[in-house]
Amino acid sequence: MIQWENNENRIPIRSWCADADEITLEQARNLANHPVVKDHVSLMPDAHAGYGMPIGGVIACEGAVIPNAVGVDIGCGMGAIKTSLNAEQFTGMAHLREIVNAVKARIPVGEGKPRKEKIAWEGFDAWRGAVENPPEWFTEKGHTLDEHNLGTLGGGNHFIEIQKAENNDVWVMLHSGSRNMGQRIASHYHKAAKKLNETMGAELPDAELAYLPADCELGADYIRDMNHALAYALENRRLMMAHIKAILAEFFPSIAYLLEVNIHHNYAALEEHNGNRYWIHRKGATSAREKEAGIIPGSMGTSSYIVEGLGNSASFMSCSHGAGRRLGRTKANQTLSLEECNAAMQGVVFDRFGYSRSRTPDGKKLYDLSEAPLAYKNIDAVIEAERDLVRPLVKLSPLAVVKG
Repeated sequence: MIQWENNENRIPIRSWCADADEITLEQARNLANHPVVKDHVSLMPDAHAGYGMPIGGVIACEGAVIPNAVGVDIGCGMGAIKTSLNAEQFTGMAHLREIVNAVKARIPVGEGKPRKEKIAWEGFDAWRGAVENPPEWFTEKGHTLDEHNLGTLGGGNHFIEIQKAENNDVWVMLHSGSRNMGQRIASHYHKAAKKLNETMGAELPDAELAYLPADCELGADYIRDMNHALAYALENRRLMMAHIKAILAEFFPSIAYLLEVNIHHNYAALEEHNGNRYWIHRKGATSAREKEAGIIPGSMGTSSYIVEGLGNSASFMSCSHGAGRRLGRTKANQTLSLEECNAAMQGVVFDRFGYSRSRTPDGKKLYDLSEAPLAYKNIDAVIEAERDLVRPLVKLSPLAVVKG
């Protein structure tokens, strides 16, 4: 761990990230000088720049919440299932391709790909019953989309993978969140926070870090709606995991499911640390309390880990949420080659890289290589950097990948 404590920072910055760029560090310094951020700022080893706050950052706020310190994909997180299968039961890549195709037929994949049918969920009624005057982020059109998005993967870096452990145990892992709902909530309350802070005359190091007092009406509404999005994200992953379990049972009727983990990595929670009650914001970071099960994925084509938390207070009992980006999306598309990215996926069943929306200056199409393994940090180095935060339990290698 690296610690920065100097006259420029009101509170210390503690970093497990040795290769943070200047933008990420500047965002960390802004947090360290924020009026409601207390104790210290923690950067996980996968930290990289985000909106206002680094992804892979953890902060403690006293009596306040910062919408952009949770982010737009509220409740984004991981699910993992340990099965009774042995990897040798797959008869080859064609067999895995059959399973991948079945998953894609059952679970909508990609940005803007909802289900054709609405999905009922008691959480919708519970939220509406608790809200007297729905906020602007809630519309009937948006609610209908939320009903159709339940049990869908989404796009970007969201994925479903079939993986094998070093002893050949087969696992399934997925990454998804609250879909469009989280984005609507985050945008609404960030704008409200900026307006409130201007009225209050709050002095902020960055307007992107506008905050809401937790005891004011807006703050309470954000906390309520954030928790609604967290529950939605949890249910979204649970539904997809249920579909995957049913699909695998069709291929392997005697299969059993031995362990399931379902966790968030974009959220805020009221917790006690160092004798104080804080709103702990984890943006691209997961809880790592002592003996708590966790999931730290790599990139498509690289290893992932099932871990156990060590409860280290220096990180507010947190750890990384993944490998972390080495290249931004645009830079990856501009600098990586299709040949080297295909080579990095050797032996893994996946859909070939398509075209991105980006083009070269002369109008030539570019492949979308933003999720290729070469765009991400080395997951083994990330795990090694946080040995004081987590204990690795299972190392997993991908067999087949479904990307959003």
